[in-house]
Amino acid sequence: MKQTTVAVRSLLPTAIALGCSSQLIAAESGFIEDSTATLQTRNYYFSRDFSDIVGANKQSKAEEWAQGFILNAKSGYTQGTVGFGVDVIGLLGLKLDSSPDRANTGLLPVQGDGRAADNYSRLEGTLKMRYSKTELRVGELQPNLPILAFSDIRLLPPSYQGASITSSEIDGLTLQGGRLTSTHLRNEAGDEKMVASLGYTPQRQVSSDAFNYAGGDYAFNEKRTTVSGWYGQLEDIYNQRFLGLKHSQPIGGDWTLGANLGYYDAKEDGQKLLGNIDNQALFSLLSAKYGGHTFYVGYQGIYGDSAFPRIFANISPLGNELPTYEFASTDERSWQARYDYDFAALGVPGLTTTLRYVKGNNVDTGKGFAGKDRERDLDLGYVVQSGPLKGVGVRVRNAMARSNYRTDVDENRLILSYTWVLR
Repeated sequence: MKQTTVAVRSLLPTAIALGCSSQLIAAESGFIEDSTATLQTRNYYFSRDFSDIVGANKQSKAEEWAQGFILNAKSGYTQGTVGFGVDVIGLLGLKLDSSPDRANTGLLPVQGDGRAADNYSRLEGTLKMRYSKTELRVGELQPNLPILAFSDIRLLPPSYQGASITSSEIDGLTLQGGRLTSTHLRNEAGDEKMVASLGYTPQRQVSSDAFNYAGGDYAFNEKRTTVSGWYGQLEDIYNQRFLGLKHSQPIGGDWTLGANLGYYDAKEDGQKLLGNIDNQALFSLLSAKYGGHTFYVGYQGIYGDSAFPRIFANISPLGNELPTYEFASTDERSWQARYDYDFAALGVPGLTTTLRYVKGNNVDTGKGFAGKDRERDLDLGYVVQSGPLKGVGVRVRNAMARSNYRTDVDENRLILSYTWVLR
């Protein structure tokens, strides 16, 4: 693998459309007038110390430092009954510090010699078409769905390649569907076929040619209540269904109570490349907000003969999933306590903190004993509100994860970010 990898998908159809449709640009159609462009920078330090290591990889530490740039340019739509547009995303990651014995943080690609690449980049485009309140997109996609959550948790965001359609013709109801044929992982420049994870274990021995999905969300009760129903299929590996409910209820003038409930059911699909899959997952996350304080309690149960399936290396909207442990192993039961505080209530806008603790047990380890794990996370974030550094964000995370059947982890992250509005 080369140290610098660049993947540029052909935008020839877009170039032809733009070149041959000068009338669209000249006619103040909104294609240019409604366009936006931003450049986000991320300076990312990531460190994980491993102890009581389980598995063949005996690396005791993963620690890297990198600089990322994310360009997002979005056009408006041309005039007429059917509007056309194009979006472009450009990504660049630069290595600042790494070594073979500290690689594999997920920030940078790893080459054949075990060293992290000096840099990696990607330039991709999406063609879009809009009719009324329905939009079709073809090209580079970043879906954020209950069965395929957007996991922008490292230096650069991941994406998928395919087609999607979103319709909001009925007030409160949003319907979506799509077919994805490949993925761009968060620390790679090229496209790859999709593979599954079962719980915390990637299943790289098999891959799928497509992920198909369909579903919708309906918001009502002055948009305080949302019900969801979704279906996802990683062809020849698994299919999955999801039902969800979210509700927010003001109490008096000071409190707001919230509920986030979800249920997943998954089975093997088609050729059963990973064999039989049997998984049901239930989660509930309840909240109470008062001023700058928000308190959460959550329960999550994994049922069936399999761990929770997902596309690698994707996160999920499971209520108890944390950055280090997923609490989604076979037969696992877990509980969460969480506290958020927004310091704007004390006159310090832009400063927020989150403290989470999750404890799980009853894991079917297949080794003659029940697995258990726990994780404590502390996040502190601040966005400068005024002055020459206005908009600069700083985020610090410290996590401690312990288990009797998988590797223990101590983790630290420091992220500096800033977004320039170019248009």
